[in-house]
Amino acid sequence: MSQMYPVSGVVPQAGVADGGRLERMADSGGSLARTNGATDARVSEGSNVRALTPGLRVVVILGATATGKTALALKVAESVGGEIINADSRYFYRGMDIGTAKPTVAEQMRVPHHLIDILEPTEPFSLGRFLTLVNGTVEEVAGRGHAPIVTGGTPQYLRAFLEGWRPPEVPPNEELRARLEDLSTEALCERLIEKDPVSAGRIGRHNRRRMIRALEVSETLGRPMSEVSASHAPPWRFLIIGLRSDRELLYERIDRRVEAMHAAGWLDEVVRLRDRGVTAATPAMSAHGYRETLAVLDGTLQIGEAIRQTQTMVHAYVRHQETWFRRFVDVQWLDSSVDGFDDVAVRMTREFLTERQ
Repeated sequence: MSQMYPVSGVVPQAGVADGGRLERMADSGGSLARTNGATDARVSEGSNVRALTPGLRVVVILGATATGKTALALKVAESVGGEIINADSRYFYRGMDIGTAKPTVAEQMRVPHHLIDILEPTEPFSLGRFLTLVNGTVEEVAGRGHAPIVTGGTPQYLRAFLEGWRPPEVPPNEELRARLEDLSTEALCERLIEKDPVSAGRIGRHNRRRMIRALEVSETLGRPMSEVSASHAPPWRFLIIGLRSDRELLYERIDRRVEAMHAAGWLDEVVRLRDRGVTAATPAMSAHGYRETLAVLDGTLQIGEAIRQTQTMVHAYVRHQETWFRRFVDVQWLDSSVDGFDDVAVRMTREFLTERQ
């Protein structure tokens, strides 16, 4: 059961851990490239089924955008000798640094980071590949005797990791996807309800990408995706720390952050991406604000309007994240607007990592 802990409160236990290997290399965009040995980003979708070491202790830090996850993960990692494993889908892509609020080079140098800058923006990625990478990295970090600290705000990825989802091994069918892309969102939803009502209920009516994937799997296998998907919770112990804050305060932080991103050179970042062949149709550009910034470069949108649209989109995404995270169980919630919340998180983590079995 989820709980909110006051800063002065006594904290209960929970737990889990794992790892990953880090190789640092400054790329042309100034961010740190990562490779993870055998668990690199070229693993095929669905190959996330692997033997996992029972009893590992893993710390998870989650929360909506702008709740302070990056700063807290750094403090916790430095306090307990941990390594940070990214579970934010926006951070996978090289050259997309400013507009995603990716941890800076200086921040990444403070403690080892994993699963950041592992893909070109034009490379496809999947939930199955993420699970392969994150599970392998947890094992590697724990194998070095360090605490794996999985951190992010992408609810589906975090839930899949915690529950041990095993997505079906169905490779992309570009011809089928193209046909499905031509359908309206309403038509996609109706088709999915007909073929896989369970998945339709889980996905909702607005996520075209996930609806198309569910239809692709169902039509390829001749069975609903909900019937062929499986979950096998990892044999680990988890401490799940969730960050919350007053929504209006988050909106104010987001609005200032978007303005600061443009002041820091977001337009120039998108110019570099465009020069590398990235277009509005590139899936990575679905990250909030990138297509709007590209429209500014194309002359179809004024920068002030691009900023306002981006702020509005991120506000909506925060509401989406909060809805998802309310369904998570065994989360130890902290109010990140209260002084000292980070000290509570460090204490919780130390107690969790040192408690007897």
